[in-house]
Amino acid sequence: MTPPNNQINVDARLVAANTKFGFNLFNTLSKQQPNQNIFISPTSVALALSMTYNGVSGETKQEMTKVLEFTGMTPQEINAANQNLQNSLQKNDPNVQVLIANSLWAKQGFSLKPEFLQINQEYYNANLTEIDFTSPQAPSIINKWVSQKTQGKIDQIVEEISLDPVLFLIDAIYFKGNWQTPFDKSQTANKTFYLTDSSSKQHLMMSQSGFYRCYATDTFQAVSLPYGKKGALSMYIFLPNSNTNLATFSQQLTAENWNKWMQEFRERNCIIEIPRFTIEYKVELKSTLIALGMAGIFEPSKDEFSLMTDVNVAVDSVKHKTFVEVNEEGTVAAAVTSVELIRSLPFEMNVNRPFFCAIQDDTTRTILFMGTILDPQ
Repeated sequence: MTPPNNQINVDARLVAANTKFGFNLFNTLSKQQPNQNIFISPTSVALALSMTYNGVSGETKQEMTKVLEFTGMTPQEINAANQNLQNSLQKNDPNVQVLIANSLWAKQGFSLKPEFLQINQEYYNANLTEIDFTSPQAPSIINKWVSQKTQGKIDQIVEEISLDPVLFLIDAIYFKGNWQTPFDKSQTANKTFYLTDSSSKQHLMMSQSGFYRCYATDTFQAVSLPYGKKGALSMYIFLPNSNTNLATFSQQLTAENWNKWMQEFRERNCIIEIPRFTIEYKVELKSTLIALGMAGIFEPSKDEFSLMTDVNVAVDSVKHKTFVEVNEEGTVAAAVTSVELIRSLPFEMNVNRPFFCAIQDDTTRTILFMGTILDPQ
């Protein structure tokens, strides 16, 4: 996609929806993965699921509408808003690079409906590539595209392809931004960083002083570090006060609070010190999305992908990977989200021949009875 030079009007309803979904996703992940580094791209997840959304109907569509916070918007409005958002995000700034790419990868012979393909191509620039999924080279073909679109920061999203998958919907985002005011490398030094278990370590800390937009309450401090000449993108860093902790602060992370906080930032003379860091993160989002209320897309018994294909399918996994590096010059970050669909074949088990059975207490894993039944007389 080529971002236009003119200002693009982005639908505020979609931005609000993505913000709510992003914090809901993050907070659910935080509960599922306590005391771990978490770094996600809500935009990448939302775009991949938006492409999938164009293929669902019935209760599954209702669930996705609610979880993605799309209530009150038509599919046409959602797609148009996503198109404008992607174009708007890809800034025309020589010191900031935002690249967004989408793609569809189908098993050879798997039929997708023309309207589904046309919508995702028009609004998400997602072209279809058919591959022989039985070929050992199939994963590397998809992963090569992922690596190219993330400038080599993420080189794999598909580890192997079993006999089940029929379609992958993939979104990739790459970001590279130089600080508006770079940190002086000569001021970077090993200093103490305190960990959540009350221990500490020596870590490279970058120092900077100057006028920045910041905000403080009785529970946290926050600063906005702008990128590029225009300062259109910024990194917001929130530091819980020493009398509290990150887990407690995270309970305040809602779209409502975020929007309120953004109004409170004021420019002040600041002295800041932040760590250099590089993080690679990966997560399977299936259980997280189910916890949020999006279970229908994973249920093989549901025939609700009729807008996508005449074949019964279901989502098998939603994989998400991110990379971020923060140093004196700026930030490089990348994200990939892959929605994998499989044929939805009902599990059939006709116990019409000799079989083994057992009765187990699943709490203690104690087997109370077991046996072979050769003749159920």
